[in-house]
Amino acid sequence: MSKKIHSTAIVDSGAELGDGVIIGPYAVIERGAVIGDGSEIGQSAWISGFVRMGRENKVFHGASIGGPPQDKKFSGEFSELIIGDRNMFRESTTMNRGTKASGKTIIGSDCMFMAYSHVAHDCVVGDNVIFANCSGIGGHVTIGNWVILGGSIPVHQFVTIGDHVMVGMSARISRDVPPYLLLASEPTRPVSINVIGLRRRGFSDEDISALKKAYRLVYRCELNTSIALDRIVDEVDNIPVVNNFVEFIRNSTRGIIR
Repeated sequence: MSKKIHSTAIVDSGAELGDGVIIGPYAVIERGAVIGDGSEIGQSAWISGFVRMGRENKVFHGASIGGPPQDKKFSGEFSELIIGDRNMFRESTTMNRGTKASGKTIIGSDCMFMAYSHVAHDCVVGDNVIFANCSGIGGHVTIGNWVILGGSIPVHQFVTIGDHVMVGMSARISRDVPPYLLLASEPTRPVSINVIGLRRRGFSDEDISALKKAYRLVYRCELNTSIALDRIVDEVDNIPVVNNFVEFIRNSTRGIIR
């Protein structure tokens, strides 16, 4: 399968383009960039030479992929942005590479980053994640799998958000978010387990019921966190989803959202 490169695009001879790659008008691909088979780079998009991009990604016009960190401590050291397969980066998204802290920013596969969304340096974003318009995460943030951030959500640096979390638009995230939660905004707070999302992904009624019990003990019984976790261990079924929920909270270094 041949490549299609528009006559106005600037593609350095040192960039590595896979089979079937399409490069649109005025796009810039720097030396050292790796773009996997079947990917499409739109008009006026910029791909730095520090990007390692998998297959079938689609980058829309004006996106900036692999730029240097917005970190005053960054001194030009080598770092990368590593991207999986089948992601979509909509208009004017910005994805920064890492710093010497980790050397890389990592984005998984099958994610959608809507217009003006941002991933900062040294972040790890899982698979099947959605950032709605204008949402952004600070440096060193970890986002699990199947996470959905509504529009205009800022996430504080060093925060971890667990798997299968859904966050309502305009929420402000400054603490760790345990897996499986549904968060509302104004004020930002957990409101329940993300029941609809879990059912869509095949979680059993038993799993969901056990998570609801665990959620109530942490968020509705006015217990301190350590006592709530001990009661979950004693009173709730010992199944993987509950264990994940408990272990996430035990391992949180920033403290969980309350």
